[in-house]
Amino acid sequence: GVTDIVVPWETLAASVFLYVVIPLAAGYLTRIRLDQTGEQNNFERFSAKVKPFSIMGLLLTVVLLFGFQADTILTKPMIIGLIALPLLIQTYGIFLIAYGCAYIWRVSFSTAAPAALIATSNFFELAVAIAISLFGLHSGAALATVVGVLVEVPVMLSLVAFANKTKNKFAAN
Repeated sequence: GVTDIVVPWETLAASVFLYVVIPLAAGYLTRIRLDQTGEQNNFERFSAKVKPFSIMGLLLTVVLLFGFQADTILTKPMIIGLIALPLLIQTYGIFLIAYGCAYIWRVSFSTAAPAALIATSNFFELAVAIAISLFGLHSGAALATVVGVLVEVPVMLSLVAFANKTKNKFAAN
């Protein structure tokens, strides 16, 4: 009741089912099936076959989203900045807190870097799917998630580079 945003709960439930429950169940069943054969490299072979399709799907999704939001992105840079700035502060801030705490607690780099990156991630891929399902491709919510993807990818790459440059400061594995 705080805003005028109407959340159609049926659509939200259907979105969660389509984008969370079904992929989770499919992954679980696939993992069980691959583990039943008893071969160690079965999972690696399957991953190698599926990986190109997942990358192509993600790239196609991002290209389509940017295409649908291109006019807003190009004509309203102030709005993009107002969405991006808090995301930048949040992302770098959370990473620095998590990575710094891992350093203080003498956690090994092989645990500290992935933990800090996971803490930092905003899971915009899921947010994009839910925003589009609930509010449509041309909505402000879809725009915010598109800007999130636009910001998150280069920021996460910069954080990986920073982590790799500072890994010698961490305890050995």
